[in-house]
Amino acid sequence: MNSHHPIVETLEHRRFTEFCDACRTYQYIGLCYGTPGVGKTLSARTYSQWDVAQATMPWSGEPREGPTLATVFYTPSVVNSPGLISRDIRRARHTLTLLARRPVQLEKEARLESIRQRDQAHEETVRYRHDWLREPIPELEPTYGEVARDYTKKETQIPDPTSLIVIDEADRLRMASLEQVRAIFDEGQIGLILIGMPGLEKRVARYPQFYSRIGFVHEFRPLGATEVRRLLAERWAPEGVQLPVPPWADEAVAAIIRITGGNFRLLNRLLTQIARILELNALPRVTKDAVDAARESLVIGQA
Repeated sequence: MNSHHPIVETLEHRRFTEFCDACRTYQYIGLCYGTPGVGKTLSARTYSQWDVAQATMPWSGEPREGPTLATVFYTPSVVNSPGLISRDIRRARHTLTLLARRPVQLEKEARLESIRQRDQAHEETVRYRHDWLREPIPELEPTYGEVARDYTKKETQIPDPTSLIVIDEADRLRMASLEQVRAIFDEGQIGLILIGMPGLEKRVARYPQFYSRIGFVHEFRPLGATEVRRLLAERWAPEGVQLPVPPWADEAVAAIIRITGGNFRLLNRLLTQIARILELNALPRVTKDAVDAARESLVIGQA
């Protein structure tokens, strides 16, 4: 699912969050599977705050507020190899480490700048006012080098904060790549989650060394009819989409539930098309005819 959709606090998202927390806490491998479009990727990106990590420049700007980011979200390329996966995950973990060290780096930069200004002012004083013949040149402490070394030591003492790695599109991983993922899991005290299509758990079961490390399996289910009704009643809509204020016609809501089948991606697309139909025809409210017209403009398959 595209990451630009806003997250919705659904029952499935809460269950997924609990699943991730358990894998992190108990340092297990977890499998999450579900049909396309139900919200697996969006929930995983939101849980990991990976978009925040990517948008934050670790080497510039102010440190982000809030708890330290500790979850890597990784999507392997279609053509992957054990070496590529190892490098990509190592790079992602390094990004989290840089973010964790950023507050100390900023403190270091500010402290060193103040010392540089102090030394510059001291140099001016010594050059024009100090009696070089009668008194030795006074040395200022701490020195620039001492402070730099102390802060560098503080930075290196901040460990890699990664405690969970989430791998999306895990169906792309072949046996050698799965072995590499297992090796990464075995190296450190972390949790690991693989996200994929239904059948992922059966495929992984063919690799006993990997399968024996799995502690949790989670099925990401579509939205229930009651939850879809709740979202619509609460005026939820895709980002940038304007829809009439509920209540809507009962037959229109029933049609939306029937057409989408609780598929979150399809619900996004259908509501977007409904808004377009209403605008083109200057309709004041959502009707079953508008829903049917919107449905005809969509390709309804596996979302």
